[in-house]
Amino acid sequence: MRRNTRPPAERHPGGTFIKISARNHFSGTITHLVEGPVSTEVTIEIAPKIQIVSVITTHSARHLGLKVGLAAHALIKADSVLVAID
Repeated sequence: MRRNTRPPAERHPGGTFIKISARNHFSGTITHLVEGPVSTEVTIEIAPKIQIVSVITTHSARHLGLKVGLAAHALIKADSVLVAID
């Protein structure tokens, strides 16, 4: 599993790059999309048998042109982590 330690730079429409504050950045390939009328579930495989699943708006998924097989990045910015046990 490849985890980038520095936040990625994102190309601005003007051709310049901007930095993103998220420190947890995983690169992978979209393996599955489930599109609904409001939200879309996106599965990104970041290593063999290791997947990150995110739910985004369908509008955003269409705007990004997401398709199975497309290279993608998962940027994780969490303010809190919950832990539970049985």
